[in-house]
Amino acid sequence: MARRDDIVAFANELLEVERFPEYGLPGLQVVGAEDVTKVAGGVSSSRELFERARSAGAQLVLVHHGLFWRNEPLLVDRRLKGRLQALFAGELSLVAYHLALDAHRELGNNALLARRLGIEPDTMFSEIGVGGTLSEPVAIEELTRRFHEASGSDPLVFGEGPPSIERVAVVTGRGGDRVIHAAHERYDAFVTGEPDEPALHSARELGIHFLAGGHYATETFGVRALGERLADEFGIEWEFLDLPNPV
Repeated sequence: MARRDDIVAFANELLEVERFPEYGLPGLQVVGAEDVTKVAGGVSSSRELFERARSAGAQLVLVHHGLFWRNEPLLVDRRLKGRLQALFAGELSLVAYHLALDAHRELGNNALLARRLGIEPDTMFSEIGVGGTLSEPVAIEELTRRFHEASGSDPLVFGEGPPSIERVAVVTGRGGDRVIHAAHERYDAFVTGEPDEPALHSARELGIHFLAGGHYATETFGVRALGERLADEFGIEWEFLDLPNPV
């Protein structure tokens, strides 16, 4: 058993949340039970996730996308009411980390996906992403195969870059518009979650490969890694609850 506030303090420090001004509050968002024997996690807040966490016997829910966003109406509507009711019914605490969990060099979505693609990150890219070099150059078909193996997703691919790929930039989630920055910084390929409509012609005209495999599919890595770290640190149970989303 561990104290909720100790878990949150450890995660806040580990992820250096103060470095990332958020439009979704990082850390503890809803207060539930003080004592925690099990953490359950998922990518995005939803009533289904919270109900499943309660059924799994968790006291704390860890997510990448939390409940509160400054670009949403300040209104407890039917959607938010149902989510809060599910949390309150289970006396569940909700803890969310967005940009800080994208950017972390060890546990972050970007670094973890890059390494699964065979890329060793050697620089930050576009504030929260990473850039790096493949151990050996590959063709776009091989990079696509690695992406599927890493994420389970078949990415949308615009194969507009060079025959041999050496340098790759990665921004998980919603990052399609950053393909232009990747090309300007002389990357051979750019990997992201959501495509942006102009990306096809931008990639074609700038001569860079573009792969978009889904927001959800590219952002399961960080929550899993952080949940495992918390379980090891505090000697508690951890379970990832997969709610696949095609977006």
